[in-house]
Amino acid sequence: MKRISLSLVLTVSFAFLSMSKALALPVMEQADPIVVPSDAHIAETTIAGNEFPKVDSERRAYFRIHAPEAQKVQVDICGKVYDMQRDEKGFWMGRTEPLVVGFHYYFLKIDGVSVVDPSTQTFFGCCRQSGGIEIPEGPEGDYYRPQSGVAHGTVSSIYYWSASANRWRHAMVYTPAIYDKEQNRRFPVLYLQHGMGENETCWSRQGHMQHIMDNAIAQGRAVPMIVVMESGDVEAPFRGGDNRQGRSQYGATFYPVLLNDLIPYIDSNFRTLTDREHRAMAGLSWGGHQTFDIVLQHLDRFAWMGGFSGAIFGLDIEKAYDGIFNNADKFNSQIHCLFLSCGSEENFGTGALVEKLRSVGIKTEYYVSPGTHHEWLTWRRSLHEFIPHLFRPQ
Repeated sequence: MKRISLSLVLTVSFAFLSMSKALALPVMEQADPIVVPSDAHIAETTIAGNEFPKVDSERRAYFRIHAPEAQKVQVDICGKVYDMQRDEKGFWMGRTEPLVVGFHYYFLKIDGVSVVDPSTQTFFGCCRQSGGIEIPEGPEGDYYRPQSGVAHGTVSSIYYWSASANRWRHAMVYTPAIYDKEQNRRFPVLYLQHGMGENETCWSRQGHMQHIMDNAIAQGRAVPMIVVMESGDVEAPFRGGDNRQGRSQYGATFYPVLLNDLIPYIDSNFRTLTDREHRAMAGLSWGGHQTFDIVLQHLDRFAWMGGFSGAIFGLDIEKAYDGIFNNADKFNSQIHCLFLSCGSEENFGTGALVEKLRSVGIKTEYYVSPGTHHEWLTWRRSLHEFIPHLFRPQ
Protein backbone atom coordinates (compact mmCIF):
# COMPACT_ATOMS: atom_id res chain seq x y z
CA MET A 1 0.00 0.00 0.00
CA LYS A 2 1.36 3.45 -0.91
CA ARG A 3 2.19 5.83 1.92
CA ILE A 4 -0.32 8.65 1.91
CA SER A 5 -1.48 11.10 4.54
CA LEU A 6 -2.86 9.23 7.52
CA SER A 7 -4.93 12.23 8.45
CA LEU A 8 -6.48 12.29 4.98
CA VAL A 9 -7.23 8.55 4.98
CA LEU A 10 -8.94 8.61 8.33
CA THR A 11 -10.79 11.83 7.59
CA VAL A 12 -12.24 10.37 4.38
CA SER A 13 -12.95 6.97 5.95
CA PHE A 14 -14.90 8.32 8.86
CA ALA A 15 -16.47 11.45 7.38
CA PHE A 16 -19.74 9.60 6.80
CA LEU A 17 -20.12 9.33 10.58
CA SER A 18 -20.57 13.10 10.80
CA MET A 19 -23.60 15.00 9.46
CA SER A 20 -21.56 18.16 9.13
CA LYS A 21 -17.98 19.33 9.31
CA ALA A 22 -19.22 21.78 11.86
CA LEU A 23 -20.41 19.03 14.21
CA ALA A 24 -18.71 19.50 17.59
CA LEU A 25 -16.99 16.24 18.57
CA PRO A 26 -16.60 15.76 22.30
CA VAL A 27 -13.21 15.82 23.88
CA MET A 28 -13.21 12.96 26.37
CA GLU A 29 -12.85 14.25 29.88
CA GLN A 30 -10.47 12.11 31.90
CA ALA A 31 -9.70 12.48 35.59
CA ASP A 32 -6.48 10.58 35.00
CA PRO A 33 -5.03 11.63 31.63
CA ILE A 34 -2.63 9.22 29.99
CA VAL A 35 0.98 10.21 30.47
CA VAL A 36 3.66 8.31 28.60
CA PRO A 37 6.58 7.70 30.98
CA SER A 38 10.10 8.63 29.94
CA ASP A 39 11.21 5.00 30.06
CA ALA A 40 8.76 3.98 27.32
CA HIS A 41 10.44 2.87 24.10
CA ILE A 42 9.12 2.48 20.58
CA ALA A 43 8.03 -1.12 20.06
CA GLU A 44 10.20 -3.16 17.70
CA THR A 45 7.06 -3.92 15.66
CA THR A 46 6.32 -0.21 15.06
CA ILE A 47 6.81 1.01 11.48
CA ALA A 48 9.94 3.16 11.27
CA GLY A 49 9.23 6.89 11.50
CA ASN A 50 6.31 6.53 13.92
CA GLU A 51 6.44 7.34 17.64
CA PHE A 52 3.79 4.80 18.66
CA PRO A 53 3.07 2.06 19.67
CA LYS A 54 5.39 2.21 22.69
CA VAL A 55 6.09 -0.10 25.62
CA ASP A 56 7.18 1.00 29.09
CA SER A 57 9.25 -0.75 31.75
CA GLU A 58 6.10 -2.21 33.33
CA ARG A 59 5.16 -3.83 29.95
CA ARG A 60 2.23 -1.48 29.39
CA ALA A 61 1.61 -0.62 25.74
CA TYR A 62 0.69 2.85 24.44
CA PHE A 63 -1.15 3.48 21.18
CA ARG A 64 -1.96 6.70 19.32
CA ILE A 65 -3.90 7.46 16.17
CA HIS A 66 -5.21 10.61 14.48
CA ALA A 67 -8.93 10.15 13.86
CA PRO A 68 -10.55 13.60 14.20
CA GLU A 69 -13.98 12.53 12.91
CA ALA A 70 -14.28 9.47 15.15
CA GLN A 71 -16.64 9.36 18.10
CA LYS A 72 -15.04 6.44 19.94
CA VAL A 73 -11.71 4.65 19.54
CA GLN A 74 -10.54 1.56 21.42
CA VAL A 75 -7.62 -0.88 21.52
CA ASP A 76 -8.51 -4.58 21.35
CA ILE A 77 -5.59 -6.71 22.62
CA CYS A 78 -5.12 -9.91 24.60
CA GLY A 79 -8.86 -10.44 25.01
CA LYS A 80 -9.50 -7.00 26.51
CA VAL A 81 -10.76 -3.73 25.01
CA TYR A 82 -9.40 -0.40 26.28
CA ASP A 83 -11.02 2.98 25.63
CA MET A 84 -8.73 5.61 24.14
CA GLN A 85 -8.74 9.33 25.02
CA ARG A 86 -9.18 12.10 22.44
CA ASP A 87 -7.36 15.44 22.61
CA GLU A 88 -8.35 18.76 21.05
CA LYS A 89 -6.35 18.01 17.88
CA GLY A 90 -8.14 14.74 17.14
CA PHE A 91 -5.38 12.41 18.40
CA TRP A 92 -6.50 9.41 20.41
CA MET A 93 -4.24 7.86 23.04
CA GLY A 94 -4.68 4.45 24.67
CA ARG A 95 -2.81 2.54 27.35
CA THR A 96 -3.09 -1.09 28.39
CA GLU A 97 -2.51 -2.87 31.64
CA PRO A 98 0.84 -4.70 31.89
CA LEU A 99 0.98 -7.36 29.17
CA VAL A 100 2.73 -10.70 29.28
CA VAL A 101 5.96 -10.89 27.33
CA GLY A 102 5.88 -12.14 23.76
CA PHE A 103 4.04 -11.32 20.56
CA HIS A 104 0.40 -10.19 20.54
CA TYR A 105 -2.05 -9.49 17.73
CA TYR A 106 -4.17 -6.39 18.25
CA PHE A 107 -6.70 -4.16 16.48
CA LEU A 108 -8.05 -0.65 16.83
CA LYS A 109 -11.82 -0.27 16.98
CA ILE A 110 -12.97 3.01 15.48
CA ASP A 111 -16.66 3.64 16.05
CA GLY A 112 -17.15 -0.09 16.30
CA VAL A 113 -15.17 -0.98 13.15
CA SER A 114 -12.08 -3.15 13.73
CA VAL A 115 -9.09 -1.88 11.75
CA VAL A 116 -5.33 -2.38 11.68
CA ASP A 117 -3.25 0.30 13.36
CA PRO A 118 -1.46 2.05 10.44
CA SER A 119 1.59 2.64 12.65
CA THR A 120 2.41 -1.03 13.17
CA GLN A 121 3.80 -3.75 10.98
CA THR A 122 1.14 -6.18 9.82
CA PHE A 123 1.09 -9.92 10.43
CA PHE A 124 -1.31 -12.48 9.02
CA GLY A 125 -3.29 -13.83 11.97
CA CYS A 126 -6.87 -14.07 13.22
CA CYS A 127 -7.81 -14.99 9.62
CA ARG A 128 -6.77 -11.54 8.33
CA GLN A 129 -4.00 -9.00 8.25
CA SER A 130 -3.51 -7.91 11.83
CA GLY A 131 -1.56 -5.44 13.87
CA GLY A 132 1.09 -6.91 16.13
CA ILE A 133 3.22 -5.80 19.04
CA GLU A 134 6.19 -7.46 20.71
CA ILE A 135 6.46 -7.15 24.49
CA PRO A 136 10.14 -7.95 24.86
CA GLU A 137 11.63 -10.63 27.03
CA GLY A 138 14.99 -10.16 28.68
CA PRO A 139 18.15 -12.04 27.70
CA GLU A 140 16.22 -15.31 27.96
CA GLY A 141 14.73 -14.43 24.58
CA ASP A 142 18.06 -14.15 22.80
CA TYR A 143 17.57 -17.58 21.21
CA TYR A 144 15.01 -16.06 18.80
CA ARG A 145 16.90 -12.81 18.16
CA PRO A 146 19.69 -12.29 15.61
CA GLN A 147 23.05 -12.52 17.34
CA SER A 148 26.37 -10.91 16.49
CA GLY A 149 28.91 -13.37 15.14
CA VAL A 150 26.26 -15.92 14.11
CA ALA A 151 26.06 -16.79 10.42
CA HIS A 152 22.58 -16.13 9.07
CA GLY A 153 20.61 -18.40 6.79
CA THR A 154 18.23 -17.28 4.07
CA VAL A 155 14.44 -17.29 3.93
CA SER A 156 13.29 -17.48 0.30
CA SER A 157 9.85 -16.85 -1.11
CA ILE A 158 8.99 -19.45 -3.77
CA TYR A 159 6.09 -20.18 -6.06
CA TYR A 160 5.40 -23.64 -7.45
CA TRP A 161 2.67 -25.24 -9.52
CA SER A 162 0.35 -27.60 -7.64
CA ALA A 163 -1.45 -30.07 -9.86
CA SER A 164 -3.47 -31.19 -6.83
CA ALA A 165 -4.86 -27.69 -6.29
CA ASN A 166 -4.68 -26.71 -9.98
CA ARG A 167 -3.03 -23.40 -9.16
CA TRP A 168 0.24 -21.74 -8.27
CA ARG A 169 1.05 -21.85 -4.58
CA HIS A 170 3.42 -19.94 -2.34
CA ALA A 171 5.87 -21.22 0.27
CA MET A 172 8.73 -19.90 2.39
CA VAL A 173 11.96 -21.90 2.51
CA TYR A 174 14.78 -21.48 5.03
CA THR A 175 18.25 -22.64 4.03
CA PRO A 176 21.03 -22.60 6.65
CA ALA A 177 24.06 -20.34 6.24
CA ILE A 178 26.25 -23.29 5.27
CA TYR A 179 23.93 -24.20 2.36
CA ASP A 180 25.58 -21.75 -0.06
CA LYS A 181 29.10 -22.51 1.14
CA GLU A 182 29.08 -26.29 0.80
CA GLN A 183 27.71 -26.70 -2.71
CA ASN A 184 28.05 -30.50 -2.74
CA ARG A 185 26.28 -31.09 0.56
CA ARG A 186 22.68 -32.25 0.89
CA PHE A 187 20.43 -31.43 3.83
CA PRO A 188 17.50 -32.93 5.77
CA VAL A 189 14.16 -31.13 5.61
CA LEU A 190 11.63 -30.04 8.23
CA TYR A 191 8.13 -29.18 6.98
CA LEU A 192 6.84 -26.66 9.53
CA GLN A 193 3.16 -25.67 9.67
CA HIS A 194 1.33 -22.70 11.17
CA GLY A 195 -2.01 -22.73 12.99
CA MET A 196 -5.64 -21.88 12.29
CA GLY A 197 -6.18 -18.40 10.87
CA GLU A 198 -2.52 -17.96 9.91
CA ASN A 199 -0.44 -18.60 6.80
CA GLU A 200 2.98 -19.58 5.45
CA THR A 201 4.62 -16.28 6.44
CA CYS A 202 3.92 -16.60 10.15
CA TRP A 203 6.83 -18.77 11.26
CA SER A 204 9.37 -16.44 9.66
CA ARG A 205 7.58 -13.26 10.78
CA GLN A 206 6.07 -13.51 14.24
CA GLY A 207 7.77 -16.85 14.92
CA HIS A 208 11.37 -15.70 14.22
CA MET A 209 12.07 -19.23 13.00
CA GLN A 210 15.19 -18.21 11.06
CA HIS A 211 16.89 -16.73 14.13
CA ILE A 212 15.99 -19.77 16.22
CA MET A 213 17.54 -22.00 13.56
CA ASP A 214 20.63 -19.83 13.03
CA ASN A 215 21.43 -19.66 16.73
CA ALA A 216 20.78 -23.34 17.42
CA ILE A 217 22.92 -24.42 14.47
CA ALA A 218 25.74 -22.06 15.47
CA GLN A 219 25.68 -23.50 19.01
CA GLY A 220 25.69 -27.07 17.74
CA ARG A 221 22.23 -27.68 19.26
CA ALA A 222 20.73 -28.48 15.88
CA VAL A 223 22.07 -29.98 12.68
CA PRO A 224 21.87 -27.74 9.60
CA MET A 225 18.55 -28.35 7.90
CA ILE A 226 16.16 -26.86 5.36
CA VAL A 227 12.80 -25.67 6.73
CA VAL A 228 9.77 -25.43 4.44
CA MET A 229 6.68 -23.43 5.42
CA GLU A 230 3.50 -23.56 3.34
CA SER A 231 -0.09 -22.53 3.87
CA GLY A 232 -2.08 -25.32 5.47
CA ASP A 233 -5.28 -24.08 3.79
CA VAL A 234 -6.62 -22.95 7.18
CA GLU A 235 -6.43 -19.18 6.74
CA ALA A 236 -10.22 -18.86 6.72
CA PRO A 237 -12.14 -19.59 9.93
CA PHE A 238 -13.26 -23.11 10.80
CA ARG A 239 -16.96 -23.10 9.98
CA GLY A 240 -18.09 -26.21 11.79
CA GLY A 241 -18.65 -29.77 10.71
CA ASP A 242 -19.60 -33.18 11.94
CA ASN A 243 -17.54 -33.24 15.15
CA ARG A 244 -14.11 -34.85 14.58
CA GLN A 245 -14.94 -35.90 11.02
CA GLY A 246 -15.86 -32.36 10.07
CA ARG A 247 -12.84 -30.96 11.85
CA SER A 248 -10.54 -33.44 10.14
CA GLN A 249 -11.63 -32.08 6.75
CA TYR A 250 -10.62 -28.56 7.74
CA GLY A 251 -7.33 -28.00 5.93
CA ALA A 252 -7.33 -31.48 4.39
CA THR A 253 -6.98 -29.97 0.91
CA PHE A 254 -3.36 -29.30 1.89
CA TYR A 255 -2.51 -32.99 2.31
CA PRO A 256 -2.23 -33.98 -1.39
CA VAL A 257 -0.52 -30.66 -2.10
CA LEU A 258 2.23 -31.42 0.39
CA LEU A 259 2.67 -35.06 -0.58
CA ASN A 260 2.29 -34.87 -4.35
CA ASP A 261 3.49 -31.38 -5.24
CA LEU A 262 5.47 -29.59 -2.54
CA ILE A 263 7.81 -32.38 -1.44
CA PRO A 264 8.73 -33.29 -5.04
CA TYR A 265 9.31 -29.61 -5.85
CA ILE A 266 11.58 -29.10 -2.84
CA ASP A 267 13.53 -32.28 -3.58
CA SER A 268 13.98 -31.21 -7.22
CA ASN A 269 14.97 -27.61 -6.56
CA PHE A 270 16.97 -27.78 -3.33
CA ARG A 271 19.82 -30.04 -2.29
CA THR A 272 17.84 -32.33 -0.01
CA LEU A 273 18.29 -35.79 1.43
CA THR A 274 15.19 -37.41 0.01
CA ASP A 275 14.64 -40.49 2.17
CA ARG A 276 12.21 -40.67 5.12
CA GLU A 277 15.07 -40.74 7.61
CA HIS A 278 15.87 -37.16 6.68
CA ARG A 279 12.35 -35.72 6.53
CA ALA A 280 10.37 -34.33 9.49
CA MET A 281 7.08 -32.52 9.97
CA ALA A 282 5.79 -30.38 12.81
CA GLY A 283 3.10 -27.78 13.35
CA LEU A 284 1.50 -25.53 15.93
CA SER A 285 -2.14 -25.80 16.95
CA TRP A 286 -4.08 -26.97 13.85
CA GLY A 287 -0.74 -27.52 12.15
CA GLY A 288 -0.10 -30.12 14.84
CA HIS A 289 -3.36 -31.81 13.87
CA GLN A 290 -2.26 -31.80 10.24
CA THR A 291 1.10 -33.27 11.23
CA PHE A 292 -0.62 -36.23 12.91
CA ASP A 293 -2.93 -36.76 9.93
CA ILE A 294 -0.14 -36.66 7.37
CA VAL A 295 2.78 -38.35 9.10
CA LEU A 296 0.87 -41.19 10.74
CA GLN A 297 -0.73 -42.12 7.42
CA HIS A 298 2.50 -41.78 5.42
CA LEU A 299 5.27 -43.32 7.46
CA ASP A 300 7.09 -44.09 4.23
CA ARG A 301 7.71 -40.34 3.90
CA PHE A 302 8.53 -39.13 7.44
CA ALA A 303 10.49 -40.37 10.46
CA TRP A 304 10.21 -37.39 12.84
CA MET A 305 7.17 -35.42 14.03
CA GLY A 306 6.16 -32.67 16.45
CA GLY A 307 3.01 -30.97 17.68
CA PHE A 308 3.20 -27.62 19.48
CA SER A 309 -0.10 -27.03 21.32
CA GLY A 310 -1.43 -29.48 18.77
CA ALA A 311 -5.17 -29.50 18.12
CA ILE A 312 -5.31 -33.25 18.68
CA PHE A 313 -8.59 -33.64 20.52
CA GLY A 314 -10.31 -36.83 21.67
CA LEU A 315 -7.70 -39.14 20.18
CA ASP A 316 -8.64 -42.78 20.72
CA ILE A 317 -5.16 -44.28 20.83
CA GLU A 318 -6.54 -47.80 20.34
CA LYS A 319 -8.38 -47.00 17.11
CA ALA A 320 -6.80 -43.84 15.71
CA TYR A 321 -4.89 -44.08 12.44
CA ASP A 322 -5.69 -47.76 11.95
CA GLY A 323 -4.45 -48.68 15.41
CA ILE A 324 -0.92 -47.44 14.82
CA PHE A 325 -0.28 -46.96 18.55
CA ASN A 326 -1.16 -50.57 19.44
CA ASN A 327 2.29 -51.82 18.45
CA ALA A 328 4.63 -49.61 20.43
CA ASP A 329 7.82 -51.38 19.38
CA LYS A 330 7.02 -50.99 15.70
CA PHE A 331 5.95 -47.36 16.14
CA ASN A 332 9.09 -46.47 18.10
CA SER A 333 11.27 -48.03 15.42
CA GLN A 334 9.56 -45.99 12.68
CA ILE A 335 9.14 -42.62 14.39
CA HIS A 336 12.52 -41.61 15.77
CA CYS A 337 11.07 -38.69 17.72
CA LEU A 338 7.49 -37.83 18.65
CA PHE A 339 7.64 -34.42 20.32
CA LEU A 340 4.64 -32.76 21.98
CA SER A 341 4.51 -29.43 23.79
CA CYS A 342 2.15 -26.81 25.21
CA GLY A 343 2.10 -23.70 27.37
CA SER A 344 1.59 -24.18 31.09
CA GLU A 345 -1.41 -21.82 31.02
CA GLU A 346 -3.33 -23.35 28.11
CA ASN A 347 -5.72 -26.27 28.24
CA PHE A 348 -5.34 -28.28 25.04
CA GLY A 349 -5.10 -31.68 26.69
CA THR A 350 -1.52 -32.22 25.60
CA GLY A 351 -0.37 -33.54 28.95
CA ALA A 352 -3.20 -36.09 29.07
CA LEU A 353 -2.37 -37.24 25.54
CA VAL A 354 1.27 -37.71 26.48
CA GLU A 355 0.26 -39.83 29.47
CA LYS A 356 -1.94 -42.01 27.25
CA LEU A 357 0.79 -42.53 24.69
CA ARG A 358 3.43 -43.30 27.28
CA SER A 359 1.08 -45.73 29.06
CA VAL A 360 1.08 -47.97 25.97
CA GLY A 361 4.83 -47.68 25.46
CA ILE A 362 4.99 -44.91 22.84
CA LYS A 363 8.18 -42.91 23.35
CA THR A 364 7.17 -39.26 23.60
CA GLU A 365 9.26 -36.17 24.25
CA TYR A 366 7.24 -33.61 26.22
CA TYR A 367 7.96 -29.94 26.85
CA VAL A 368 5.88 -27.41 28.81
CA SER A 369 6.56 -23.72 28.24
CA PRO A 370 6.39 -22.01 31.64
CA GLY A 371 3.90 -19.17 32.07
CA THR A 372 2.60 -19.05 28.49
CA HIS A 373 -0.77 -19.60 26.83
CA HIS A 374 -1.78 -20.53 23.27
CA GLU A 375 0.60 -18.00 21.76
CA TRP A 376 3.75 -17.45 19.76
CA LEU A 377 6.10 -17.46 22.73
CA THR A 378 4.97 -21.03 23.47
CA TRP A 379 5.66 -22.01 19.88
CA ARG A 380 9.03 -20.26 19.60
CA ARG A 381 10.15 -22.10 22.72
CA SER A 382 8.71 -25.35 21.39
CA LEU A 383 10.62 -25.12 18.12
CA HIS A 384 13.76 -24.29 20.09
CA GLU A 385 13.30 -27.45 22.17
CA PHE A 386 12.24 -29.65 19.23
CA ILE A 387 15.02 -29.15 16.70
CA PRO A 388 17.87 -30.62 18.81
CA HIS A 389 16.07 -33.99 18.54
CA LEU A 390 16.01 -34.01 14.75
CA PHE A 391 18.19 -35.99 12.36
CA ARG A 392 20.49 -37.37 15.03
CA PRO A 393 21.22 -41.05 15.81
CA GLN A 394 18.67 -42.43 18.24
